[in-house]
Amino acid sequence: MQDKVDSILAEITNASAVNQAELEEYRLKFISKKSVIGALFQELKNIPNEQKKDFGIKMNELKQAAQVKFQELIVSANSTNSVESSEHVDLTLPPADGEPGSMHPLNYVRYQIIEVFERIGFNVADGPEIEDDWHNFTALNFPENHPAREMQDTFFIERDPDILLRTHTSNVQTRLMLKQKPPIRSIMPGRVFRNEAISARAHCVFHQVEGLYIDKNVSFVDLKQTLYHFAKEMFGKETKVRYRPSYFPFTEPSAEIDISCQICHGDGCQLCKYTGWVEIAGSGMVDPNVLSNCGIDPEEYTGFAFGMGIERITQLKFRVNDLRLYTENDVRFLKQFRTLH
Repeated sequence: MQDKVDSILAEITNASAVNQAELEEYRLKFISKKSVIGALFQELKNIPNEQKKDFGIKMNELKQAAQVKFQELIVSANSTNSVESSEHVDLTLPPADGEPGSMHPLNYVRYQIIEVFERIGFNVADGPEIEDDWHNFTALNFPENHPAREMQDTFFIERDPDILLRTHTSNVQTRLMLKQKPPIRSIMPGRVFRNEAISARAHCVFHQVEGLYIDKNVSFVDLKQTLYHFAKEMFGKETKVRYRPSYFPFTEPSAEIDISCQICHGDGCQLCKYTGWVEIAGSGMVDPNVLSNCGIDPEEYTGFAFGMGIERITQLKFRVNDLRLYTENDVRFLKQFRTLH
């Protein structure tokens, strides 16, 4: 029996492996459950009791030697393969053309929107996505238990019902008015959250760009001309714009902005529901109550606010009909935007 142990130990000591096939051959012969060492362990039952202890020690030493050798062979084989690989690299060859990445369509449109408004004097402001009730609702003229709160299904934090995921980036407007004296001219791009079922037309996470302009003698004409300029810059000079009366708790009067459909150009299609018009934003004059809540004198200052969904603008520019595609990271979808820089 000792001769077998010595013979196997000699094989292990002299073993070599330069590739994966030889490593696997070594593993099967000396490491696996059906290895020659495993077969020797089965013979322990035939050893006299007084010899079992010494033989067991020798078998464990043999098993450990096989495992140590196996690790050495792995390192040696990998090193050999690396050297062989490097020897076949021709450093004089030009580099292979890598496939360049591209900007996500939502980011691309977001930057385009920011660029349009920056050219007419708006700066960019940001704020927290986790917000309290006062900044997200109360300060914006949403009284407690007011039906207007039901317009937006909200994610509340269970441990504190006063804390929530913001439903719009208007919370940034609130914080801006509280810490900055007019004149204020800012846009607020960001991610918002609504407790809605995910479908091709709706998502629980999406992106908005809101705008705020407060100064002396700001009128509805300023609002109309600002959004008229945006629509022409974003969608082209042939784009038609219209304003429809609407209701928002934080603006009065309020209006929704429509543009002529970019797919059918006003003739009527499924996207515009055969009306020739597509809504892109909501807007209005900042309610005096909102100004007062934020410490701004409504007798001295007026202002307007607007908000639009980045997904909707992207849909109109690139004809993307399923909102879920923006967040699924499907490479087949993203590769369609390789030209965006």
